[in-house]
Amino acid sequence: MIYRKEITERNAVFRVAELMAMAARTAPKAKGIDNLEIIILEGEEKDQLANKMRQIAEEHEAAFFNRDATNIDESQLVFLAGTQLKPVGVAVCGYCGYTHCAENMENEGICAFNAGDLGVAIGSAAAIATDHRCDNRIMFTAGKAAMLLGYFESDVKNAYGIPLSVSGKSPFFDRK
Repeated sequence: MIYRKEITERNAVFRVAELMAMAARTAPKAKGIDNLEIIILEGEEKDQLANKMRQIAEEHEAAFFNRDATNIDESQLVFLAGTQLKPVGVAVCGYCGYTHCAENMENEGICAFNAGDLGVAIGSAAAIATDHRCDNRIMFTAGKAAMLLGYFESDVKNAYGIPLSVSGKSPFFDRK
């Protein structure tokens, strides 16, 4: 049997996405509390994501959503990670702007540790992609569109996407 680029590159990029999921899941988290949800998109769902990003660009005059949607089109798949907003109960913190976690929850605040944990997880995932020479770019826009599409099963309120590309030239370089 002969395996051509369509199969080998698709399998390789999916394998990298699986390793990214592992890296994000095992990344350090405040008090060991895991509020992350991780998903991988390809095919129709990936196309819907790009279309939603274009819709957001038009409705909100945010051209960077359209630019990023083009990058989604040029990618084989999209890795997404999001976090629920659940204060982790760190004593004497206040990083969220509230005195304590109970006050944060009363005001539907954002726990700084949830956002920080997501950042560490996304960074770990992107590092895996880079270590495997898979072109990638962290995108707020993809995470926002995925939340609006209801792709996450849990109550995710903060998310980022990382499209992955295997091609002769990175679609994430020389963006306009």
